[in-house]
Amino acid sequence: MSQTPVATGTSTPIEFHSFASVVGINFGNSYASIADGTAECIANEDGERQIASAISFHGEETYIGSSAKAQLVKNSQNTIINFRNLLGLKFSEIPAPTSPLTSAAVIQHPDRPDEPAYKVTVLAPAPAPAPRGSLPPTSKVGTPAPGTPASEPNTVERILSVSEISSIFLKSLLTSAEDFLGQKVEAAVITIPSWMPQAQRDAVELAAKNAGIPVIQLLEEAGAVASTTTHPTWTPEDEVKADRTQLVVDVGSSSTSLNLLSIRQGLSYVVASSTLPTGANAIDDRLIKHFATEFTKKNKVPLTVAPAPADSVQDQRAEAKLRLAIEHTKRTISASPGAATCSVESLKDGFDFTGSINRMRFDMVASPIYTEIANGVVDLLASAGVDAKEVDEIVYVGGTGSLPGLDERVQVSAGFGEDEVVTPFTRGIVQGGGIGDPTTILARGAAAQAALIVSLPAKGTTEDKELHDAILGAEAEQVRKVQATTRTLGVLFPISEEAAAENQQWKDLGGVFVPIVQKETALPTRRTIQLTVSLPESGEKRVALEIWEVKEGIRIEKIKSEAPADEDDEDYEEEEEEIKHRVISKEVLLGAVQLLPKVVDGAKTVVRVQVIVGIEGNVDVEVSEVVPEGKEGAVERVHVPGIEA
Repeated sequence: MSQTPVATGTSTPIEFHSFASVVGINFGNSYASIADGTAECIANEDGERQIASAISFHGEETYIGSSAKAQLVKNSQNTIINFRNLLGLKFSEIPAPTSPLTSAAVIQHPDRPDEPAYKVTVLAPAPAPAPRGSLPPTSKVGTPAPGTPASEPNTVERILSVSEISSIFLKSLLTSAEDFLGQKVEAAVITIPSWMPQAQRDAVELAAKNAGIPVIQLLEEAGAVASTTTHPTWTPEDEVKADRTQLVVDVGSSSTSLNLLSIRQGLSYVVASSTLPTGANAIDDRLIKHFATEFTKKNKVPLTVAPAPADSVQDQRAEAKLRLAIEHTKRTISASPGAATCSVESLKDGFDFTGSINRMRFDMVASPIYTEIANGVVDLLASAGVDAKEVDEIVYVGGTGSLPGLDERVQVSAGFGEDEVVTPFTRGIVQGGGIGDPTTILARGAAAQAALIVSLPAKGTTEDKELHDAILGAEAEQVRKVQATTRTLGVLFPISEEAAAENQQWKDLGGVFVPIVQKETALPTRRTIQLTVSLPESGEKRVALEIWEVKEGIRIEKIKSEAPADEDDEDYEEEEEEIKHRVISKEVLLGAVQLLPKVVDGAKTVVRVQVIVGIEGNVDVEVSEVVPEGKEGAVERVHVPGIEA
């Protein structure tokens, strides 16, 4: 496991024992999930691993999750959704709704200035029982005092702040985790979006602590993805390189976050990021309209949805029912190439509705949203100066990220070469709750981070203390300001012109280049490689090498396609195919080393090259001879102060 530089947040200095019970919580605006210390998702009491961020009050009952969302149909005024994003905001900062409300309205708290809250109706608490032997209260005429019959219980209005609602919801997640683990949770890491300002981050942590959750860190979502995808359970190295460039597509309810991560030796660095104003709700709206049109055609009953008219209660309820039903439709489409159904009893005017949609039709309905996300990926890569060929892996986050059509559109539109980029779909790890399931990645990453933190050694040495401070202390906020290399750093072994003629890259560079520190590696960093080097056949036995910063790029080769044998030459239009090749060019010579081996056995020797790049960009290179134990080998060192990071 590894600490990711994109991980940020506040913390509490807690001492842990080696068997501490830890969890990771993905607290999303639409859905939440929980994972234990082994990075496995936990189901709540209703068997849900993707738990709707919703709370509903009905009489004496409090519903949470999918059962709460079901209350949106007939009890919307007492059902609260989309509350996470309001944490830490003032009432005056919340924009007015632009469409008819489908859930409880956000109001100004009557007792707390400029604080948002919700007003719900609940049963009044039962009166305290009268003392034993006392008579019930009576009226002046000796009859029982007037009161509400037991069949018509008293109701009262209850005001709940956004923080209180969040605490109720988070408390339910904690209860589910402790019921599953069979013991008290001692530490938790909670995910937060990167755009969330400090005031809202503090509000998330406060709501969690009021729920009894022992928060040790708030982890940015990109950091949670990195924690999951660098965890040993993610993938063997023969499928995905340990050092790789990773594109993260996080499709939220109302927006989509794109992050380009550089993962080097388990550490990650955000190269570029962007947010699109379109998310899963846009796909849901298009799907709802599709089924509403089908309903109207079948039953000749007009149905207007997404949004439903403010003056039509029937259309509003129909839309709420469709929104619940299409969750099943999307899950089915994501798991099966066949058709998926959408069934609703008494959708409108007493008419039931059952419709179906196959994957091809579904992708046509969602196509504009797919295209917008794919175009956002193209823009992100362009802004970072990264070619699609340089991206090694794509990771999807969120329920909509489970749709194969989205992956196909992103790959084609952004120009990712076939078999050149790895995705959870190409690896077949999405379906059936696999490790690539987009709905579980954030919670599992948070759990992996929690397990890492509790495994930290005690602050016995200066190095241990620095590690604690970097991850848990006040300086953890500096992690977001991490520096990274802009070029690849490595060593060049000169070779003869005759040998270089065998390879165009060797010829261009004048030798064989071995990368050691890849570009976009977070600083400070230490990298070590060990190589077997051929020695000159005659003359002095020595190892010569140069230390270079190189620039990586893409060379495009255009190849004209040949006409098929069965084509008429006059009608055939010649086409050009573009083939991309990764290339490097020498940029900055940092130094040269000549090592005279002390222990020579044959025509080869083994050398170890260690490169350390400091936070300020200073470089220290040590080239040493690898010799049997008890013998002393040759060592040469080079120091380069303050190169460009």
